[in-house]
Amino acid sequence: MICIKRFRTKIPFTYRSDPRSILFFSQRGVADAAAFVARCCPEPPFAATPRLILASERFSTRNSKESRLSYVLIVQAAGTYKNERVIIGPQGVTVKVQGQDKPVINFCANNYLGLSSHPEVIKAGQEALSSHGAGLSSVRFICGTQDMHKLLESKIAKFHGMEDAILYAACFDANGGIFEQLTNPDDLIISDELNHASIIDGIRLSKAKKLRYTHMDMGDLEQKLKDNQDARQRVIVTDGVFSMDGDVAPLKEICDLADKYNALVFMDECHASGFFGPTGRGTEEALGMSGRVDIINSTLGKALGGSMGGYTTGPKPLIDLLRQRSRPYLFSNSLAPAIVGSSIKVFDLLMNDPSFIGSLKANVQRFRTNMTNLGFKVLGNDPTHPICPVLLGDARLASEMADALLKKGIYVIGFSYPVVPTGKARIRVQAWHFDYYVMISPGRRSA
Repeated sequence: MICIKRFRTKIPFTYRSDPRSILFFSQRGVADAAAFVARCCPEPPFAATPRLILASERFSTRNSKESRLSYVLIVQAAGTYKNERVIIGPQGVTVKVQGQDKPVINFCANNYLGLSSHPEVIKAGQEALSSHGAGLSSVRFICGTQDMHKLLESKIAKFHGMEDAILYAACFDANGGIFEQLTNPDDLIISDELNHASIIDGIRLSKAKKLRYTHMDMGDLEQKLKDNQDARQRVIVTDGVFSMDGDVAPLKEICDLADKYNALVFMDECHASGFFGPTGRGTEEALGMSGRVDIINSTLGKALGGSMGGYTTGPKPLIDLLRQRSRPYLFSNSLAPAIVGSSIKVFDLLMNDPSFIGSLKANVQRFRTNMTNLGFKVLGNDPTHPICPVLLGDARLASEMADALLKKGIYVIGFSYPVVPTGKARIRVQAWHFDYYVMISPGRRSA
């Protein structure tokens, strides 16, 4: 990665062959900028012949704002700039996107079961808003805990078969608030190399020894466990389902190794809770491993209503410790009553009627089969999981394909570096639709 201090000294050049692309660096930084562009766009769709521009066109090397702008222009030229499309109205099977004449079919929300627009969920949120107010204006331990917060936490624990649960403003906070309290310098954390960014950031806050094992490589994991038997406590950290590839973690093998080497298992279930497994209990249930994971973190912001909020669920002594020591919990305002009320209703619906999940599986299998038959490479090691990443490789191609599909009435987003590794750009599709079926016909990309 380019050092920011060095990057601030760069001055501009342009791609002569494509007026849309303006990249900036000095002669001294040519190698750095070239390497950066190569990582962002390994196979550029146009010639990359640099031309130094006039001195009058240079950015001041003392102006950090202009230096940051030059970085943005590099990202734009590489095809990895993230434009935020504006949705007008609620989340749903179809959405109205600003600038589009007609509603488009939404294939990229994490609204796996469509519950964010379920009438009973919306009504529950409205009722909570009326009965408990718009917000608490306080953190939990001062005057920010209402009866409904405790009710939601008890439902979460019951849903996962755990002793207790604790709410956070987001799962990013839940992941950021656990490892520092769970471990000390004599401990070891072993994390899958493709775990979510929030897990990585949370682990960085811990004073424990930290190791990464090759993605889903149980041989590598076992070797690291074997080599670190002197650690006071060993914690294996994994996503249940990896969001960018749709891979399901080999949970049985992980838990077996945890038993063999006396380790704890922590699992992030953001892309599994509520919809994966026969009754939506997540990866544990889907793989027949219920009760073998020690700690689960997950979110209310995807299948479970799609609003916001995260949680940790596990042994009561751990949850009690987090209430006393977890910084994101202690220093963040309580979840708003409307969110809590909606989330309570979501758990009630799931625990009483898991039929949503069967419809989702049918749509996923149909989408995967037809995309594969059309010649696309669809990632993921479980044919029933709704994350269906369509691998394209080239970042600019992924971005252009997403734009072209939007014009056809299909809303998808291209994912590229740094969200996914260089050369692994993809369109990530969530195939959750109940009432719509989209057949994508093969065609030739225009020059």
